Amino acid sequence: MLRAYLVIVIVIGVAASMLSHAPTRPSPSTDEVRIVQPVSADSEAAETSDSAAMLDDRAVQLQRSGNGHFYADVEINGTQVHMLIDTGATGIALSREDARKAGIATSIGMNDVVGQGADGNVHGEFVTIDRLSLGSETAEQMPALVLNSGDQSLLGQSFLQKFASVEIRGDTMTLR
Repeated sequence: MLRAYLVIVIVIGVAASMLSHAPTRPSPSTDEVRIVQPVSADSEAAETSDSAAMLDDRAVQLQRSGNGHFYADVEINGTQVHMLIDTGATGIALSREDARKAGIATSIGMNDVVGQGADGNVHGEFVTIDRLSLGSETAEQMPALVLNSGDQSLLGQSFLQKFASVEIRGDTMTLR
């Protein structure tokens, strides 16, 4: 029962995210991922124009895309995957193409109904990601969902909870 509820929540979140914005991916020139290394007192003075210079620990900073969302290049099984950061999503959802690139096997038809969306049944398949990394955070054996349709992969709370904080200030999201 709990698993069915969780699946429905994930699928509704993924479907809403995919339906709420254009199906095209933003161009890489509008999305920036910046890994900020620890700042010492000596280097802080040298970096006065960058607000990241105030950080005293390792963090991932993401700039808001032109479409209003935050994206990150996440490493899945050694392959870079461009993912929408969705703080309101429970889990991880991959497009069929991103799963294929990351070496995650799925069935041809992916006919399993994994939830309900605005257009009816949502088809996909439950999978396990061997290794997922963003910045200094890494997780192994992460459960995920591969959707039969849609082209945008989504990173939700099952991985974001590995960070101590997720903060948005203006057009910058900082994961610490």
